[in-house]
Amino acid sequence: MPPLFRVLTLSAFAAAASLTLTPCAFAEPTEVTVRVLSRDGKFVGTSMGGARVILRDADTGEILAQGVTAGGTGDTKRIMHEDGGRRATLSDDSAAKFTASLDIAEPRLIEAEVYGPLSQRQSANRATATHWLVPGVPLTGGDGWVLELPGFVVDVLAPPAHVKLSPETKTVDVRVNVALMCGCPITPGGLWDADKLDVKALVTRNGEKLAPIDLAFAGQTSQFEGHIPVFGAGLYDVTVYAHNPANGNTGVDRTSFIVSEK
Repeated sequence: MPPLFRVLTLSAFAAAASLTLTPCAFAEPTEVTVRVLSRDGKFVGTSMGGARVILRDADTGEILAQGVTAGGTGDTKRIMHEDGGRRATLSDDSAAKFTASLDIAEPRLIEAEVYGPLSQRQSANRATATHWLVPGVPLTGGDGWVLELPGFVVDVLAPPAHVKLSPETKTVDVRVNVALMCGCPITPGGLWDADKLDVKALVTRNGEKLAPIDLAFAGQTSQFEGHIPVFGAGLYDVTVYAHNPANGNTGVDRTSFIVSEK
């Protein structure tokens, strides 16, 4: 075998082997359903040509999927507010807002981007939308311009990131605080019901995936806890997520710990 061909062959084999060690080896099919709701109306579906949806990785910009919404406009009685055929106005004078005055000379299609909550950057999400503005015509009625910001604020309280533990360690306690993006509290049987959330820790040891750990309400508002079994020395990466199966709302935080060999 010529030396150059041998080098190329070994390089190709090494590249293929490295791919098997990447996180892609753990990939699982994960369905995502996106619906687009017309403001003060119903869902945008086939009768209107649908709405284009693009799903990207928020960090890399990689397009993971794209397509067009299809189907009907939904159940009017379920979607629209019973009083007057409209959904209820959600805001009052106490509701947080940002107000600006834009100088425009002609109708402009404006894009709004929101990002937050700013005091919990590990859980912050971004949402964008566009809206037509006409000179002299305010966009302030009702709730104004509303963009939905999905997610939970998930804050790992223990273990602290990169903590080093002794080789005698058998389990590691994990404790997290989970709240809505508005900071609203979560309690069993409450308006935001802790019993209806799935809170889990996804753990890897030296890159090897371990069984998920269920976290239970910890007896304190918005806090959940569980115990991670230790299977020897190594680097343990922990990803904690909170998920509401009723509406798909999801939030994530991460930490890690190291168990010493001796």
